[in-house]
Amino acid sequence: MTTTKTKILLPVLFSFFIVSFVDLVGTGVDELKQSAETPAYLLQLIPFVAFIWFFLLSVPAGIWQAKVGKKKVLNTSILITAAGLFIPVLGNSLAVILISFSFLGIGNTIMQVAANPLLMDVVPADKGSGFLSFSQFMKSLGSMVGPYVAAVVGPSLAGRLGFEGEGAWRFGLYLFGIIAFASYVWLQITDIEETKSKGAQVSFKSCIQLLSNRYIALMVLGIFAIVGVDVAINSNIGTFLHLKIGMGEETAKYGKSVYFFAKMVGTFMGGVLLMKGNAKVFLRISTLVALVFVGALTLVQNDIAAWILVGIVSLGVSNVFPLIFSITVGNFPDRSNEISGLMMMAISGGAIFPFLVGLAMNYNVNGGLWIIGGLMAFILILSVVKVNPRVQ
Repeated sequence: MTTTKTKILLPVLFSFFIVSFVDLVGTGVDELKQSAETPAYLLQLIPFVAFIWFFLLSVPAGIWQAKVGKKKVLNTSILITAAGLFIPVLGNSLAVILISFSFLGIGNTIMQVAANPLLMDVVPADKGSGFLSFSQFMKSLGSMVGPYVAAVVGPSLAGRLGFEGEGAWRFGLYLFGIIAFASYVWLQITDIEETKSKGAQVSFKSCIQLLSNRYIALMVLGIFAIVGVDVAINSNIGTFLHLKIGMGEETAKYGKSVYFFAKMVGTFMGGVLLMKGNAKVFLRISTLVALVFVGALTLVQNDIAAWILVGIVSLGVSNVFPLIFSITVGNFPDRSNEISGLMMMAISGGAIFPFLVGLAMNYNVNGGLWIIGGLMAFILILSVVKVNPRVQ
């Protein structure tokens, strides 16, 4: 790749680090659990308000970017995200955090609608799956350091600035807000040539009509399921480890870091292997690994085994999203805006399944894992069954 193309690629890839900030929903749940008398399942409103926007705004965002361009839409979304990261300056209450994560969700929705197809524009067509997996490596990197920044860097900054009391973790959000603004400036000064939509004008109707294609509809459901799995693990893993193993709450909440570290490793490996490997075969293997080890988690009885199994599940889950996205867009490159809007709408699975998993765990500690296992089984079936993309 030439120096010029690298200069274009880097700010687009870095925007995926900003995408990771929405994964702080898990940290928000854990931190408020310690400082508020709010039932654990009610705290799942935090991921709900962050991810419901994917259902409401994804298709309109895809239509908007077809008119004004992916870069402009991406940069606007980064500014919205930065604003959301500074809202907690108003307080550490559930209401304030819900408003903050609503902004993060709005920004993240629009960001992912634009960032994924924009990345496909700036890399070679035959390297799309590999670079999309590498973009998820960038996202996983941010997701992994998020809990550390909130738990360690945030309180350290708060102390240096003379802040005392509950909610010191919020200072980590302010640091991420500054990073988001820097990303905005970097992308703003970068010239990018985008692929324009071909054929009829993109509209809400043209997006929804794509769902009449059985292949696209199934792939959209695959995104709905895998994001539900990802966010449900993120926001519930600490509670699961505490209830299942008896792990201390402070220790258990770092289950997210184990999950995201393994996800970072998995997406990096996926980015390398998929430069030459078969994306469809990789999808089947990844899904099978995740399903088998989710089942193993229901049987785990000790700390070390639990950490290892969480890591292996993460390795399996890590590349499923970029694989489904790139395989689908690869079959319909001229409909990338509409497909991106539909698939980002399916990220609303992250608003629904964490709540259901948390609620199920109230009745049976393994109940949440049964839901996650069912979703992975669906994706495995999806990866094995052959459906002709061009048949309605």
